[in-house]
Amino acid sequence: MPEKILLTSREIGRALARIAHEIVERNKGVEGIVLVGMRTRGVPLAERIAEIVEGFEGISIPVGTLDINLYRDDISPSELKPANQSRTDIPTSISDSRVILVDDVLYTGRSIRAAMDALIDLGRPRSIQLAVLIDRGHRELPIRADYVGKNIPSSKDEEIQVQLVEIDGVDKVVIGSLAKGELIGGRKGRHHESSK
Repeated sequence: MPEKILLTSREIGRALARIAHEIVERNKGVEGIVLVGMRTRGVPLAERIAEIVEGFEGISIPVGTLDINLYRDDISPSELKPANQSRTDIPTSISDSRVILVDDVLYTGRSIRAAMDALIDLGRPRSIQLAVLIDRGHRELPIRADYVGKNIPSSKDEEIQVQLVEIDGVDKVVIGSLAKGELIGGRKGRHHESSK
């Protein structure tokens, strides 16, 4: 199957604007909210959501970065980076905060479980909510997103790839067939969310 565009730059912008408004409505404002982007593409998405919220609320929300590599169960210990290479950076305490995890694609749920473990090691949030640009289904754990840009049912032999200007030089979401060793968009396909 040739690569097909699922979301254009404008559609990504609209989805993030909707998520931003839903976050403010659900939490009755932005007090105590910390946005935490999961590396890699969750980080610019969290930054964009914070910028949108600041645009209509006039309040700046702290944005952090979470590196889940040490907590993942889908890669072997030999592939893990040493602890001192962790790239987690959260500029404020998450204890008693409403943490909103941000990622690009929700798939099996394993990366989100790892992210929650990592967050709990950093503090005791009042709540953890999840915002994703794409939910593609195929959950292996009982995890559900609170805010979803777009639900895209897909088969396991397809790859959904989010490309963002900050990292890839372009904003779009594409889907393509995932054959063994096949390159989609010039990169090997990923089976798990956040395996970036």
